[in-house]
Amino acid sequence: MGQTNHQAEVREFLSSRRARITPEQAGLPAYGSKRRVKGLRREEVAMLAGVSIDYYVRLERGNLSGASDSVLQALAQALRLDEAERDHLFSLARAAGPSPRRRTPAAKVRPATQQVLNAITEAPAWVHNGRHDVVAVNRLARGLYVPMLAGPRRPANASRFLYLDPAARDFFVDWDKIATDAAATLRLEAGRNPHDRALIELIGELSTQSEAFRQRWASHNVQFHRSGQKRLRHPVIGQLDLTFESMELPSDPGLTLNVYTAALDSPTADGLRMLASWTATQDLAAAQQAASEQA
Repeated sequence: MGQTNHQAEVREFLSSRRARITPEQAGLPAYGSKRRVKGLRREEVAMLAGVSIDYYVRLERGNLSGASDSVLQALAQALRLDEAERDHLFSLARAAGPSPRRRTPAAKVRPATQQVLNAITEAPAWVHNGRHDVVAVNRLARGLYVPMLAGPRRPANASRFLYLDPAARDFFVDWDKIATDAAATLRLEAGRNPHDRALIELIGELSTQSEAFRQRWASHNVQFHRSGQKRLRHPVIGQLDLTFESMELPSDPGLTLNVYTAALDSPTADGLRMLASWTATQDLAAAQQAASEQA
């Protein structure tokens, strides 16, 4: 990401956060019935953050270089940023420094991590990096995400499938929410790792080919994706109402483990058992086909 693009990213993020806060929400008097700006004025943000208006204007123009942690914390409080937005602001400030951190997301897991995945036999589990590449799966996850893994392109990418494959709208019951979440987590990763060429290319691909992505990307929203519900419509098993937990892997920097579970004695728990049986059958058929081709 060049300096101009980075400054635009900072400017649009800060201005969009400022625009969503009313003076009443910030505890400020709103003089007059008409305001020329949506949300807070720059001078109001500066006052709330305890900095001069000239300094805040410089920050919002995209110059975060040299901003101290205390200034960033005050700015985050003034703009009422949540945890993910605060993380994003600090990432943007680090990227503005003289030696921004460069990190290449891992393309594969360590053998020990794959062993852990394989040991999880009753729940779909898979590992992805910050740009949503599918890095590793266990057997159940391979069966669960068969529509996403069906294409020849590797690594498979969850956001590419979500936005560019028509099958995704049938597969994800809550497609709109999942699409919004995906764009927000990609934006968070772009702030953390702005020089990742593959991430830049992915965002460019999605932006040029998906109006739905362009609209969500333009919001500049960011969020963590740590736990929640996911409803999937499997082409063979039917609908599965799953709970997911996402865990960063300390020994595999940049990689996250997702595990999907279902409530005991629920229809989805029965569905996961059916999925395990179906996946085992598919694996056996594939192994037999491979053996016959080698014979």
